[in-house]
Amino acid sequence: MQLSLGTVLPSLWERASLQILLLFSATFLILAQYLQRRRRRHHNYPPGPPGLPILGNFFQMDFKNPQITIQKFVKKYGNIFCMDVGNTALMMVTGLPLIKEVLVNQDQVFIDRPQLPLHFHVFKTFGLIMSTGQEWRQQRRFALMTLRNFGLGKKSLEDRIWEESKYLIEAIREQKGQPFDPHFQINNAVSNIICSITFGHRFEYHDSQFQELLKSLDDVIVLEIRWECQLFNMFPWIMKFLPGSHQKFFREWKKLQSFVKGVIKQHKEDLNPEETLDFIDAYLKELSKDNIHSSFNEEQLVVCTLDLFFAGTETTSTTLRWALLYMALYPEIQGKIQAEIDRVVGQSRQPTMADKENMPYTNAAIHEVQRMGNIIPFNVPRVATVDTTVAGYYVPKGTMMMTNLTALHRDPNEWATPETFNPEHFLENGQFKKRESFLPFSTGKRVCLGELLARTELFLFFTCLLQKFTFQPPPNTQLSQDFRYGLTLSPVSYKICALPRAM
Repeated sequence: MQLSLGTVLPSLWERASLQILLLFSATFLILAQYLQRRRRRHHNYPPGPPGLPILGNFFQMDFKNPQITIQKFVKKYGNIFCMDVGNTALMMVTGLPLIKEVLVNQDQVFIDRPQLPLHFHVFKTFGLIMSTGQEWRQQRRFALMTLRNFGLGKKSLEDRIWEESKYLIEAIREQKGQPFDPHFQINNAVSNIICSITFGHRFEYHDSQFQELLKSLDDVIVLEIRWECQLFNMFPWIMKFLPGSHQKFFREWKKLQSFVKGVIKQHKEDLNPEETLDFIDAYLKELSKDNIHSSFNEEQLVVCTLDLFFAGTETTSTTLRWALLYMALYPEIQGKIQAEIDRVVGQSRQPTMADKENMPYTNAAIHEVQRMGNIIPFNVPRVATVDTTVAGYYVPKGTMMMTNLTALHRDPNEWATPETFNPEHFLENGQFKKRESFLPFSTGKRVCLGELLARTELFLFFTCLLQKFTFQPPPNTQLSQDFRYGLTLSPVSYKICALPRAM
């Protein structure tokens, strides 16, 4: 078959045009990045590792363990340095004075979250965690008020946790002292507290649908830090057409969103104007108010509910998993905690928050679990809302700011044995001692919304479990303190034995 010149020329022109367009785009990006870096050199910009055009320092990051990369940069460039991930400028500050400068002294400058394409694709600008400005203030205020209405800081919340601890204890007792992985039982127990507040009911530990949701939650935590997801943040217009872990990340979030939408639909059908049973009820009633300037809408409700579900499940359950691991690894510390529980609480009643004042060693051990577990190593990122300076260095508007909690919680100048589990870090003359360099819930205006809930859950679940069981490694097994890196640092999968204590 012969092609006419009139057919061939347009085809060649189209291919040439595409090549010219791609070449022009690449040249423009390289030039833009060059000019950006030149402007930085002109200002008093923080030092940092040299990077490639367009990709920046992408290939210098170890996505399986970014802490190693960051700590190397801290040693080389100091307590404030800058790196580029694609076209995003990222600054990292290390040390308590600089962390306080960013999160407390300049909290209004660094109050917002960066709008990363990966998060925007899933959440838009909605929710409690990644929202900004007036929208964030309205949603946070409403969430705090509603959580308080449903027991936050009250005896009714303690009763709810105590009731759930009985189910957890029974589930562990069913293991009959044999090796088991506590991951999803603890996840289920902790999640049931926030589920009872948000959805109005708890889920049985053998509920296969809910276990599937917890598995989806666990998957997105690991998937988000994969290199494909990071590339999506850099090149979303290309990556959305390509296969990879980012596509699974989106699928798992859709499953979670579908579940929440189903629960909201049921709530709308069952809504009683005279009774507010949970967070979703309260939000639906807020939606019925005539306020056209409000940030409240049903899409916002879905994401806020997911944020509460995610934050109220993952961080506390991961901390408790670290806690049981450390107890099995340090039997002498576990024995001291159990002796304190027996002395203050005994075996005939369950622990209450009122007991914490008289249990300094147990309280110190829980804080030490949080320090060593270090589950959010670089905090949740902030973004500069205006041009500013930190430690004399120029920080332009739009710069993503990270705070190095890993270095803070392992600083040899702050902690006597920074790499060893040691509750004595939080004790002085036998009494509990607060430490300024301990910030697992962050600080400033965006301090963790669920801090009070998490502290209550950690103390009550932990003491209830140690009151009833002694945790040990399985016979001839060496437990590891290695971690799995994701949105949170969690222990690698492990099995332990829970031996019932004599009543």
